[in-house]
Amino acid sequence: MLRYLQAGSLANAAEAIQAHATAEIVAGGTDLLQRLEENVLPPALLVDITAVEELRGIEVDGAMVRLGALARLSEVIDDPVMQTDFPVIVEALSATASPQVRNLATVGGNPLQKTRCLYFRDRTSPCNKREPGTGCSALGGRNRLNAILGGSERCIATHASDFAVAMAAVDATVVVGSAEGERTLPFTELHRLPGDTPEKETNLEPGEIIKGYVLQRSALARRSHYLKVRDRAEFEWAIASAAVALDLDDDERIDGARVAVGGVATKPWRLAQVEAALEGRKAEPGVFAAAAALSAEGAVPHGDNAFKLELLPRTVGRALHELKEQV
Repeated sequence: MLRYLQAGSLANAAEAIQAHATAEIVAGGTDLLQRLEENVLPPALLVDITAVEELRGIEVDGAMVRLGALARLSEVIDDPVMQTDFPVIVEALSATASPQVRNLATVGGNPLQKTRCLYFRDRTSPCNKREPGTGCSALGGRNRLNAILGGSERCIATHASDFAVAMAAVDATVVVGSAEGERTLPFTELHRLPGDTPEKETNLEPGEIIKGYVLQRSALARRSHYLKVRDRAEFEWAIASAAVALDLDDDERIDGARVAVGGVATKPWRLAQVEAALEGRKAEPGVFAAAAALSAEGAVPHGDNAFKLELLPRTVGRALHELKEQV
């Protein structure tokens, strides 16, 4: 039987999910409700946090912007500060799902949505994320959408969030709350690699809830862009995506670079080797192409997703070129 609790405070919600191993937080519910319909890992208890006021809103404090976990995707898209100072986030959210979903979904829940791997949603097939130890059907099955970076022998599911890729690119900080207090961690450390325990997707501890995020306004974040490659123009998951940001001096030399990719990895994936190849160089097509060519270093394809070895560098290179054209 599915039970429901409306939490009146963050502490109340944290205590509830810590006391119930299969409890889940619900706010927008756009991913959770779909899983309930499919009967995929249904929780025993839903903890509704929509009444927790401290999790709402977008707050600007000098060079710092705080996004509350209950901020709707559409709210962030429409915010003038976000549009000016973090275009990569606005573009990523605008490429997510549909207007109806964006009006409901929250920034706290979006990075925690479950994988879109076909076998995770298919309860007739083995899946280590859904049932640890049963096997990964995608390794030898239908894997066109699956990951070429960060996979393991137990899982090659691709992380689904566009927003998470953009947040990784701008060095966002995650603010986490629990009954014991508050802590922060870099957004790039929120998600775990599958390794031997693909069912453990994040580094959140039992009873911890995302309160929101902290973003630093900077020249690099202002010059940023998100490119999503997908099979159709609307309401589709990325086959490859790139969030890029560049800080240029007066001679168009790259003082700083951030490159994160999605649709190809088991978590939002920063490409440190591409960033290093860009920094100190002139922002020009040849430099972009040479750096982007490093994007697939260490990638391991599986059957139908081998095309991503070529698509990923092209996506990164195009994203960098489009960003430069916008300057």
